[in-house]
Order: sequence, then structure tokens, then C-alpha cells
Amino acid sequence: MTDELGFFEEDEEQPAKRKPRRDRRRVKLAVFGLVLLAIIGGGVWYGIRTLSGIGGYDDFSGAGESDVVVEVKGGDSTGVIANRLKEEGVVASARAFTEAAESESKVRAIQPGFYVMRTKVSGTDAVAKIVNPASRVGNLQIKAGTQFDDVTSGATVTPGVYTLLSKASCAELNGKSTCVPVEELRKVVESADLTTLGVPDWAVPDASKSPEPKRKLEGLIMPDVYEVRPGSTAEELWKKLIADSSALLQSVGMPALADATGFTPYQMLVMGSLIQREAIAGDFSKVSRVTYNRLAKTMKLEYDSTVNYVLDRPAIRTRPEDRAKSGPYNTYANTGLPPTPIAAVSREALEAAAKPAEGTWVFFVRCQKDGTSCFANTLDEHNANIALAQRNEAY
Repeated sequence: MTDELGFFEEDEEQPAKRKPRRDRRRVKLAVFGLVLLAIIGGGVWYGIRTLSGIGGYDDFSGAGESDVVVEVKGGDSTGVIANRLKEEGVVASARAFTEAAESESKVRAIQPGFYVMRTKVSGTDAVAKIVNPASRVGNLQIKAGTQFDDVTSGATVTPGVYTLLSKASCAELNGKSTCVPVEELRKVVESADLTTLGVPDWAVPDASKSPEPKRKLEGLIMPDVYEVRPGSTAEELWKKLIADSSALLQSVGMPALADATGFTPYQMLVMGSLIQREAIAGDFSKVSRVTYNRLAKTMKLEYDSTVNYVLDRPAIRTRPEDRAKSGPYNTYANTGLPPTPIAAVSREALEAAAKPAEGTWVFFVRCQKDGTSCFANTLDEHNANIALAQRNEAY
């Protein structure tokens, strides 16, 4: 109804009719909000449980059933390790491990790698097992200058990549050895397609042309600490090692590192290996310059390291009869670079190969006992440096 001015008068009954509808709407919104909070809260709780290892508490007892290799990855928390152990059947629940770990500070120092564990053991036993240094397996350390074959010096044998990888493959699982013999590792290198193994595209053409098949991967494994899984086949071991090393080569800047040098990336690797074996780090860039200068002048490199490479000897000098032998790695007999690298190449040696020091030297010789070399532009200067080296008993 309206008043005399035509305005509607407020109907006292209308609010009473609308109020129940508004109340029902508020109830529905409240219920929806509670359901939404429950869903979000459940998701958060699930995430916390996953990350922390919290969950129902079940535990095994006894000596366990069988051996299993478990991987700990970089950045894994105790909770993540606990969940992985649960997935592998080592512990009955993640919580069994995390609660046992609370009283063992060594758990926080567990390194990435592979560990031999027992299935169906208590959380306490699992903690004791994983912090035991003897449980860690598959650790492979390759130093700069290491070559694939062993190197012998008198009674001393320095293991090469073949031997080191074979040893790293070893573990005792359920009474059986997982060691992959050197012969099997060598056979894969000699016969496998390099692309299939995961060798970088820029290295495949030249590496495939190696005059000695067993040397096809030489220089493609950078010095570093690697983790390999015992129980893997020879081919699986190589694929893992090559993939990890390829990532390191990429981090150094390969293959783009060679772009401004006038050489291919593979030639950079070859030069880097010569620098690695011929000099100490302080002289890397100077030896690199000598290499560039000799190649530019079409001079034979005459590097003893290349002759000794095929002899599996670490000696600084060579004998006349060794230098007289023919072969693709004899830089006294051949002009240019050898066909493959001759050792594992460090970041520093690769960078020196890509950016040599400024200079006109074409000779160098180790003239100090600490390995420091003397550099020369002429043969007379070089002979004087050799005399100095002999007086210093540098070699």
C-alpha cells in the first residue's frame, strides 16, 4: 500500500517472511566453509605426514629377510628417507624410522648415495644400519688425470677408470657379489653404440673413430665423485656415469666453450687432457699457449705424456726407443693432436684449453721439483732450461 504521496509503506510482515531464507543461506555457507577447511586441512596434514614421516606406528622385529639397495638423494630429509625405506619394505612404517632417528644424531649427516639395507627390520635396526659406514656402496671417485687403463710405476699400480668403476659396482647382496668385472666394462665400451650409451652428440663422431675401441670413452668422464648402483649391468653403469659426467661437462660450458677457439669441442677435450698430464695447474694456460703455437706452426707437439699413455706409464720423460715407436698417439712421430683425450680433464684444464695465456713460447720443460715449467721461444733457450731442470733434479 502507498501513502498519500505515492510511496510504499513498509510492510511489517515482509521482514518476517524473508528472515528464514537468509538464515538458511547463512547455514549453507557456514557448512560449505567447514567442509572446505576440512579438505584444506586434510591436504596440509597429508603433506606434513609425507614430508616428516609421520603416520601410523607399525614396527618389524627380528633379523630381517633380504638385502636391498636403497638410494638417498641430495636434499632428502629424515622423513623422506623414512618414507623411501617404507616403500622398499625395510621398515613397517615411516614413523618407526623417524622416532628411532630422534636419538641418533648421525642420521642428519647421511650422505647422498646407495646403501645396503635389510628388509623387514625394526626402525632402530634400520637407523643403526644406514649410519654404519660399511652400508654405503657404489661410491666412485675419479681424480683429474686418471686414464681408463691402470697405470704402473715400478711396484705401484694406480687404478684407472675401468678398475675404479668395477670396484664401485661391488656389494654383497644376499650372499652374492654384484661386482661387474673389468672385462665386461671394457667389452661394452668397445662394442656399444656411443649414442645409445648417452655420449654427447658433439663427441660421438670423433670418439667413434678411436683407433683403439677400448679408448673410445677416454676423457669423457670428468674427475668428480659419482654414485653408481651395485647390482646394475655393465651397460647401466656406463649410462649412469656418462649421464652424470655429461652434466658436468655442460656445467663447465661444453660444447660452447670451444666456439671462439677455432677448434671443435672434442679437440678442446683432447687439448685439455694434454695440459692436464703435462703441467701443474699454475702452468695450465701457458702449456695451452705452447700447444696452440705448435699446432699453428705445424710443429710436432712432442709431448711425452702421449707416448707414455699407450704404455700405461706415468713417467714425465720417455726413452728413445719409446719415441721411435709408431702409433697414432706418438706426438714425436705425428703432427697434430692425438686421436682421443689421454686422461680425465679437470675444469681448470678445459678452461685453459679454451683460453690460453698470451705468449710466443713453443717449448717448455719441468724445471723445478714442484712441477713448475720453464718456457722458451727458441731451442737455445729451451736447452738452457733443460740444463736448469737437470741441475734442479726436476726429472
